[in-house]
Amino acid sequence: MTDEPRILTDLDDEGVLQMTLNRPRRKNAFDELQWDALAQALDSAREDAQVAVVVLTGAGGNFSSGADLSSFSGEPQPPRADGKPSGFFACVDAVFAFDKPLLASVQGVAVGGGCTLAVAADIVYVGESVRMRLPFANLGLVPEIASSYTLQSAIGRQRANELMFTAEWINAERALEVGMAARVFPDDVVLKATIDKAREIAQWPISALVGIKRTLQATHRAGIAAAREIEDKEMMLRAGSPENIEAVVAFMQKRAPDFKQFRKKS
Repeated sequence: MTDEPRILTDLDDEGVLQMTLNRPRRKNAFDELQWDALAQALDSAREDAQVAVVVLTGAGGNFSSGADLSSFSGEPQPPRADGKPSGFFACVDAVFAFDKPLLASVQGVAVGGGCTLAVAADIVYVGESVRMRLPFANLGLVPEIASSYTLQSAIGRQRANELMFTAEWINAERALEVGMAARVFPDDVVLKATIDKAREIAQWPISALVGIKRTLQATHRAGIAAAREIEDKEMMLRAGSPENIEAVVAFMQKRAPDFKQFRKKS
């Protein structure tokens, strides 16, 4: 167990708050503490009158490799004081409750929850090294963080279907082509470019920025809520299934999963 903070925050004089996922040795994979830390940071930023824009990035050259599989104990967790099932749910609530501009600066790996978290941001800038993936099919699972809606909304049904069903790797060129990224920058300048854009946005009244985001999100609220509901139900069915267990074991053993064994013979 490390005492290092899971999220680093740095607020500049322009009202731009940089939030950095801070588990570089695990490629910023999310354990329960990191989900909770990001939820708390976003909630605090929403209430802070000095914060106009948030830039989310990752330490160590990666955005996030998604859920930390090594952190799953399989043991029932005690009830939380906030009534949330887990830190993951607290974080998803905080992401969609955040009413100020949220920019993501993404380089290196952005996989699973790391990818769907980026998709939930208002503007995404990627570095040339980025490798994104929506690995739910090859894990025997379903999408999360409302990405079954947000991805289709951002890039269209056909492209979203292709990326979800194939679980293919997405490089910077592909991310820009399909609309998962607004712009591509060299790795050494992508964070600065994102912060510069955030400062450009932060010069305007926060009340106007909040109002603009509210209007932009209004037509998406029902879709996001519906996506979260079906995703949660389907995830409950798939998590711990034989296919999911096979996928996790194969990952740990560094081999390709064998899903054909679960197909019924006619």
